[in-house]
Amino acid sequence: MNWTDTHTHLYSKEFAADRTEMVERAIRQGVDRLLMPNIDEGSIDGMLALETQFPGKCLPMMGIHPCYVTENVEEQLAIVRSWLKKRRFWGVGEIGLDFYWDKTYIDRQTEAFRQQIIMAKEHGLPISIHSREATRACIEVVKELHDGTLTGVFHCFSGTREEAQEIIDMGFYLGIGGVVTFKKAGLDVLIADIGMEHIVLETDAPYLAPVPYRGKRNESAYIPLIAEKIADAKNLKIEEVAAITNANAQKLFKTL
Repeated sequence: MNWTDTHTHLYSKEFAADRTEMVERAIRQGVDRLLMPNIDEGSIDGMLALETQFPGKCLPMMGIHPCYVTENVEEQLAIVRSWLKKRRFWGVGEIGLDFYWDKTYIDRQTEAFRQQIIMAKEHGLPISIHSREATRACIEVVKELHDGTLTGVFHCFSGTREEAQEIIDMGFYLGIGGVVTFKKAGLDVLIADIGMEHIVLETDAPYLAPVPYRGKRNESAYIPLIAEKIADAKNLKIEEVAAITNANAQKLFKTL
């Protein structure tokens, strides 16, 4: 079986001691496409180094994470805009809104989100959306700027069934990760009646490790554990989950 991790921070400092071994573990598990969302200007070098080390496996995106938006947002956006013009990226991300950690720069977060969606449309790229405590707000921004060609994924989806349907109706995917294995999260119940053609897998490594590693460092090698829970929730064979989600990811990010 082959898998795609559509959202993994392989360049994170949490992997400093064993980064190469960690990526190789994932590849041995069949997780042979790893989409890396950018965070800010400080994560670019590490991300691109992994692309060089694992060509065709580690695939970079470009964007500013909402939690890293600062008062100098225009300078940050200029860096993103410049990189998107320089070379190929597989998506614009990680972008969006975060109403959980700090609401100091909500207006700047919103402007950064809007501007990066516009960049994605200009370059014909999908977007990877961070929407912590802000799913409804992110949906509204996407609806406002949607031109019929925009697509992407609501990373770490945690909204309602109604919001999931709105996302699907816009032509977007739901990113499902380790939270689906958490007993009280209820995500497995929510996705039980959602078609597999609308789901992609992700880890958000090093965060949100699935059971039985919950609370520990997450790795892309754990993608099959997430898939097992989805297979159980939807009464499917794990091979079916692998085939469908991998095809979805390849279609969305054009990784063929």
